[in-house]
Amino acid sequence: MELFQKKDSRFYWYDFKVRGKRYRGSTKETNKRRAGNVAALRLSRALGNGGLLDRKAPTLREFSIQFLHWVESATLARDTRKYYGNRWRLLSSTKLVSMRLDHITKDDIDALSFIGSPSNVNCALRTLRRTLHKAEEWNLLIKVPRFKLLPEQGRKLRLDDDAEQKLLLAAKSCNWKPAMFDLFRDVIILARDTGLRNGRELYRIRTENLDWSNRMIFVPDSKTPEGRRMVPMSDRVYELLRTRAAEKAQGWLFPSTRSECGHLTDLGKQFRLARRKAELSEDLVLYCARHDYGTRVLTNTGNLAAVMRAMGHRDVRAAMQYQHPDLEIVRSALNRTNGPSLQTAASESL
Repeated sequence: MELFQKKDSRFYWYDFKVRGKRYRGSTKETNKRRAGNVAALRLSRALGNGGLLDRKAPTLREFSIQFLHWVESATLARDTRKYYGNRWRLLSSTKLVSMRLDHITKDDIDALSFIGSPSNVNCALRTLRRTLHKAEEWNLLIKVPRFKLLPEQGRKLRLDDDAEQKLLLAAKSCNWKPAMFDLFRDVIILARDTGLRNGRELYRIRTENLDWSNRMIFVPDSKTPEGRRMVPMSDRVYELLRTRAAEKAQGWLFPSTRSECGHLTDLGKQFRLARRKAELSEDLVLYCARHDYGTRVLTNTGNLAAVMRAMGHRDVRAAMQYQHPDLEIVRSALNRTNGPSLQTAASESL
């Protein structure tokens, strides 16, 4: 239980959780001892006739069976179930799995070490946080320890024209079947010229959501409400979609018999192979095409609101990451005010 004073109140306040439910309020007392008595009374009422916990807390490994069963049976998105399932593997190799849930502290979590980028580490930490919160909700843990995620720098690489050409040349040298190369090429072009999120939006394009007369792609579902939007087709995207859709009136644009959902879900293996052959940075991923899209659109329009609408951003801070080309304006302004460069001045003096 936490007993504290708020800046805008002269009374002491209490804050505690019982069986996953949070209790927070004013004790209406200015004396700390009397406030503690009131808070203890509130806790007693919240507990009722039951104890603080239903039973002895299991180890994290033991509880993971129950948690992963909930992940598979709950009404979660397919990608969310996959996310928790895969990230649990990172946690399963740590010392935490042998510890009882109520013995895991913030210091234990901060001492964890994972291979990979901060983004990869945060995936494991988010899964741990969700696991512990479910244990608290099921009355197996009194309070989840607070811990912070690692700072992430975000992706700055762009899948630009040069990277596109190198990837496609490398893909040709892989001796894939023509259908696989066409698929790889089409996905690269669509990612660059639409800015669609590859997993949630691009792979889920349906023929009936293609507006040929207005040259628009309708995105019916995304990670945010703003993601439900219309995206314009560039000329090469229009020709690509016309060829791939052929005479189909409906259905997936990228159908697949190998996936349960009936459409393409991943092209990561092919992308990594082509990237390695092209000798490009391992930090370059398909999602970098979305960063390139935002950068190009903002550079050529200067319209941040249009970028947000086209990309489905709800927060202006997310779109601000594409502002760095505006630094060229600063460079140009300095060059104009500085006059001729030293090299030019030297040549003119001769």
